[in-house]
Amino acid sequence: MDNHRSAIASLAAAITKAASKQTYYTIRLLVDRGLVNEAFLAYGYFRWVDDKLDSQIFSKSEKTRFISRQKYILESCYRDSVPSDICIEEKMLVELVKSDRGDHPGLRSYLKNMMAILEFDANRHGELISKDELSLYTQGLATAVTDAMHYFIGHDDPIPADDECYSAVKAAHITHMLRDTSDDITLGYFNIPSEYLAQHKISPHDIEDPAFQSWACRRVKQAREDFKKGRQSLAKISSFRCRLVGFAYTARFEWMLKTIEKENYCLRSQYDERKGLSASLWMGWNTIISTFASPWTRKKPHATFAGSSPMKES
Repeated sequence: MDNHRSAIASLAAAITKAASKQTYYTIRLLVDRGLVNEAFLAYGYFRWVDDKLDSQIFSKSEKTRFISRQKYILESCYRDSVPSDICIEEKMLVELVKSDRGDHPGLRSYLKNMMAILEFDANRHGELISKDELSLYTQGLATAVTDAMHYFIGHDDPIPADDECYSAVKAAHITHMLRDTSDDITLGYFNIPSEYLAQHKISPHDIEDPAFQSWACRRVKQAREDFKKGRQSLAKISSFRCRLVGFAYTARFEWMLKTIEKENYCLRSQYDERKGLSASLWMGWNTIISTFASPWTRKKPHATFAGSSPMKES
């Protein structure tokens, strides 16, 4: 690797480690050996984009222009026409597209869907969203994360060819939005459907209203159902590392659901105990039991790639 590419790879790894040590070590230890740098590029680039969009310095119009530029760069890269006026962070995307061997649809799906959901986030800032938009948002995120996981971990292994392979991440996203409800409201992002707000005559700020808590209860039940389907799908994955990462990802958010249920769906701004010893032990044990109790057998099914369900761009 030449010095220029090495500098870009180092930047991606540094961004990843600063943002999430758990993600950093997951990539370093469990991603396929030949795809570690690419996984850092994938996470590092979109972490940088997301942080830019969350910046209070940017106006809504500036956020829209920024994400439009990123879409243009992505499209240009796949046309082998890379713009010349790009910064080093944008070069992470260029290097990532260059690495796409075209033998697995996961990377392109990840890039397309992540760009679409970040564009949606930029456009929805300060606006209410509908139930259908919320559903598409979750499906887009689930498609991106699931396809990326199968691309970077167990790249050459057969994967489940059913729609339920996206269920675990759909459930995780529902849980993530519940966990971040308070903080997202402060930032101007509302994760409760406009139809529900109108029906119950509440605002997205009425987080302590019984109607809001009733909605949170429904979302927890939906997440529980999706986690059940997702676990069944994860158990079919032949790659041990991929199953391990999938069940670890699931356990993190199932712990969060348990906490929300215990508190009668009263959402709060901070859940610092999720980083504590007790929560970590629960998540670790849950992951180990799920991974090793998998009914998957050594008999290899026919290789197939999970189909993508790209989110419609707003």
